Amino acid sequence: MKVEPYLFFEGRCEEALEFYRKALGAEVTMLMRYKDNPDQMGGAGCSADGAPGAGPQPEMVMHASFNIGDTQLMASDGMGSGKPAFQGISLALNPETETEARRLFDALAEGGQVQMPLGKTFFSPAFGMGADRCGVSWMVVVPQ
Repeated sequence: MKVEPYLFFEGRCEEALEFYRKALGAEVTMLMRYKDNPDQMGGAGCSADGAPGAGPQPEMVMHASFNIGDTQLMASDGMGSGKPAFQGISLALNPETETEARRLFDALAEGGQVQMPLGKTFFSPAFGMGADRCGVSWMVVVPQ
């Protein structure tokens, strides 16, 4: 059994996937839009009760799978509220070298918010924390 993160970007999924492709070398392995759903009830352009006009739009991402290194993550535009909320979680990257840690940390920090600059700690030669431009929190830590 595995536990895999599922991230809801609330209308910014494609932007996030492109950002992770450039910043982290992510590879999108599957992408399905709401318009691809053969069962349109509760799907494209409908609320959960099937009322037209509310909820995700047809071009939004219903489901995507992508890999960062050896890890598979999943993502969606969710209901397309425009307000993604990633609270109480952080994704951790474990690069092998300080040089790679710096590259990844700087890429994630671009347009985001650094919470703890990358630096030496008692448990790692390079550790840092921040939230990327999509609001996802990350920790970059080189093993001791």
